[in-house]
Amino acid sequence: MAVNIKVFIPAKIAESTQTTQYTATGVSAILDKFTATNYSGAAASISVNLVTSADVAGNQNLIVKTKTLQPSETYTFPEIVGAALAPGGFISTLASAGSSINIRCSGREVS
Repeated sequence: MAVNIKVFIPAKIAESTQTTQYTATGVSAILDKFTATNYSGAAASISVNLVTSADVAGNQNLIVKTKTLQPSETYTFPEIVGAALAPGGFISTLASAGSSINIRCSGREVS
């Protein structure tokens, strides 16, 4: 068994449409850190789904729903830390507004 530390989502702006950010392709994944920062001057929110390979992002796999971040606030999502994705599982996000929230996620891939 090989374990590799990996940045699953390099720092980027979260989209205002439901978007797959990372897929555990041929590996299992353990999420160690997920961070979102609101860099805008107004409150903005983000939702995070952890989805199995046989599913689509929806209420059935919504882990964080519309977490509101105030201007300049950073949140580290304790709800997600330690979560695992089976092969084919993925992380999907939805921000309330584009150009407001930066996200980044890192963890370990196990093969």
